[in-house]
Amino acid sequence: MTDQPSIFVGGGGDAYALPQQLLLKYANRHGLIAGATGTGKTVTLQILAEGFSAAGVPVFMADVKGDLSGLAAAGTDAHKLHTPFMERAAKIGLQLTYRSFPVTFWDMFGEKGHPIRATVAEMGPLLLSRLLELSEAQEGVLNVAFRLADEEGLPLLDMKDLQALLVFIGENSEAISTRYGLVATASIGAIQRRLLVLENEGGAKFFGEPALDLGDLMLVDASGAGRINILAADRLMNSPRLYATFLLWLLSELFETLPEVGDPEKPKLVFFFDEAHLLFSDAPKALISKVEQVARLIRSKGVGVYFITQNPADVPENILGQLGNRVQHALRAFTAKDQKDLRLAAETYRPNPRFATEEAIRDVGTGEAVTSMLENKGIPGIVERTLIRPPSSQLGPIDPALRAQLMVQSPLKGKYDTVVDRESAYEKLRARAEAAARAAGEAATPAPSPWDRAASSEKDDGYRRARRYDPDQEEAPAARRTTSSRSDSIGTAFAKSFARQLGTKSGQAVVRGILGSLFRSR
Repeated sequence: MTDQPSIFVGGGGDAYALPQQLLLKYANRHGLIAGATGTGKTVTLQILAEGFSAAGVPVFMADVKGDLSGLAAAGTDAHKLHTPFMERAAKIGLQLTYRSFPVTFWDMFGEKGHPIRATVAEMGPLLLSRLLELSEAQEGVLNVAFRLADEEGLPLLDMKDLQALLVFIGENSEAISTRYGLVATASIGAIQRRLLVLENEGGAKFFGEPALDLGDLMLVDASGAGRINILAADRLMNSPRLYATFLLWLLSELFETLPEVGDPEKPKLVFFFDEAHLLFSDAPKALISKVEQVARLIRSKGVGVYFITQNPADVPENILGQLGNRVQHALRAFTAKDQKDLRLAAETYRPNPRFATEEAIRDVGTGEAVTSMLENKGIPGIVERTLIRPPSSQLGPIDPALRAQLMVQSPLKGKYDTVVDRESAYEKLRARAEAAARAAGEAATPAPSPWDRAASSEKDDGYRRARRYDPDQEEAPAARRTTSSRSDSIGTAFAKSFARQLGTKSGQAVVRGILGSLFRSR
């Protein structure tokens, strides 16, 4: 075993197999955990998170199946797997002790953890277009919207900001098209419908403030152990594109925000991307290029990225080539395509003369894997058949009462719980619409002409004559008819003027502004 700081992954249990250790110095060179369903990927993910936390490295991971919360509780000898775990530990030379780890729970919906949010502006048009599954033309309109928001000083913070901006663009499409290129109302309508679908799925809760402070993902506890950030993703997986886009956004924010650190002795943060195939499925080339760039360069920021998926073929080749630390659980070859994928997966490993890699990947059992870790100078290690070490924390989810207790004790309690709705694009556009409606209303009320003043004077004289006619101060029938006739003519004239105004373009704009203000205020 090496003297360098490392994480013990497992051993072979025979005289020839070398113990497999993940060197912390090369942990930011990224990695892959792959294998068919039920072959042990979750346990591998759990023991790696434990190792990083114990070494003082914060971790971020998504809990897709709801069973990673067990990291917050110590394992116990009452568990049904205690005896097999102890036997495996003895076989691979591990002194297994149970312990818990510091965990911070997150939840986009704010139910099982701290709410996690980002602003629309932070998400940006590229990722938002991916999230909404927009066409190229619709993505172009969204780019115009973001550009206009920047130039007009309209902060895009939450969903209603973007919706209000799209309404504004639709109402002023001719002028905007002249400056930025054609902005089709059909494209605006398509984007609005996509936003409605996203809102119905609960995605609107992700956009807003307070936005996530990346520093809160890189905390350590009083003992120096790195906090394990667990995102509740069991409900989020009902919107797989939202899940993948969120994780990619988070990865991009880390890349753009963190400073260069070169090759540190251990990572500043390790990021586990579970169900990674969702990120690359039907993704446009521009997005794949961005992921490739982030994966290639973020290691110099001290961040290690580990993709978890069923088949290595789910990951594009250019990105797969950057994943140096690999744990390959069993792949099943039931079809010709499966056999091809198995053969390609085996070819990516440095061969071991003791066994055929392809056969080993096919034959390893649950809790066993074919592994290859980076060695000194970043050289890939020889592939080994490895029994994955048992976890020290609880296998399976914790009970809701313990989760609630840990939430109360969280160092982030109260920081993200209350939504902040400061002035942004929605409020500014509503104020503009109301101001325009008032100005248009004032312009539509003409000043009294000399003819109107004369008519008013004549009416007053008639009213005075009527009062002299009736000592009991009752209006004469003629005066009542005169007053009523005059009032009717003024009301009719106003109605006719307003009707003519509705026929003009400015009149239509006033009505849209008023109605838009009413609808947006609800």
